Amino acid sequence: INVSTMDLSEAIGKAQKLENSHPRVRSKVDEIKSYAVNRGAPEEKLALMAKLAIVLDDWMDANSIDATAIQCWDSIQQNYGVNVCTVMSMMSERLMPSACEVDIAGTASMYALTLAAGMPAALVDWNNNYNDEPNKCLYFHCGNWAKSLVSEIELISAEVLGATLGPENTWGAIQGRTPPGPLTFARIDTDDRRGVIHTYVGEGRFTDDPLSTISGSHAVVEVPDLQRLLRTICRHGFAHHAAMTRSHVADVLAEAFETYLGWEVYHHR
Repeated sequence: INVSTMDLSEAIGKAQKLENSHPRVRSKVDEIKSYAVNRGAPEEKLALMAKLAIVLDDWMDANSIDATAIQCWDSIQQNYGVNVCTVMSMMSERLMPSACEVDIAGTASMYALTLAAGMPAALVDWNNNYNDEPNKCLYFHCGNWAKSLVSEIELISAEVLGATLGPENTWGAIQGRTPPGPLTFARIDTDDRRGVIHTYVGEGRFTDDPLSTISGSHAVVEVPDLQRLLRTICRHGFAHHAAMTRSHVADVLAEAFETYLGWEVYHHR
């Protein structure tokens, strides 16, 4: 895994030099409008997203980048004025995974799932319990999940970040819920004390359980013996992020990670 770095200030600086009237900017704005239902984002905010998308696309092409991990808050909101979630969602939809919070291990996890399933993957938080059901919980992020992973995709202002950074600075989040269907989750991480790469994989399902209004990208999932999985994640020092996709490919990932890459694998069954 080779990692190339572009400073966020460099991306912002290049984006700010592009004129709103530039044909590439106008074309990208139209692409954003056709990608998700706009719930009120001003035209100037769509132009900011478009210009940043162009800069990232050009950098990825020039450096043969397959996937990205972006510092998605809060510098970009304070210094550029939008969320980058929609841009990241569009990249993931093109099978070029983009992870939040500079989570490079999360990007690798998403990329592995994308290759195994042949469809987009997303980065999620293992979030709240679902009522009193021990095998169900919420998946959530602000969010940047790919269009293929949610129904009725909408472009909104990120509610959580907007509460502190101002809603006018957080346009660009993706709102949508993953519909019922198969689930595979995975995480690649490093155990720095032992000097090894360790992973976990497993399967479950997305459910249609009732869910009160929640902002961002979200889902209710059911995983057999979920509490044992969560204990394993905590005890072995895995990050709270995981990657997911709407397919059953855990066996493929486990074989690839363990047999071909020599990584430690916890296969949750």
